[in-house]
Amino acid sequence: MSQALPVFVQTRLFRFLTVGIGAALLLFVLSWLLVSLGLSPFIGSVIAYAVTVLVAYSAQRGWTFGGKHDHARAMPRYFALQVGCAGFSGLVSHVAVTRFGMSPLSMSALMTIAASAVSFVLSSLWVFPARG
Repeated sequence: MSQALPVFVQTRLFRFLTVGIGAALLLFVLSWLLVSLGLSPFIGSVIAYAVTVLVAYSAQRGWTFGGKHDHARAMPRYFALQVGCAGFSGLVSHVAVTRFGMSPLSMSALMTIAASAVSFVLSSLWVFPARG
């Protein structure tokens, strides 16, 4: 890593948060766009999540964790986690719209926050655990 970069930019936490925020923004925009274009909240959010997962895995494994975790172990775990999170995001979106009458914008915000929190916790503990 270049010494010209500030130390905080070189930290794993900064990188995880940067990728996570970028992925959350991508998820938010894609889910809002797809639902606004007429897809159901569930389908639109699941599609948005699938696209976001591909981008985020590459960035998390390669940049955040430096490719140090075995790809054969980390990728299946990451995808399994994200399949669960995709279903969870669809459920949150469905409930937000059908039970609470949320707009696509509000639904996208709630779904993004909820799914991102679950993904962060389980990624840290299970997919890319700290090595002792």
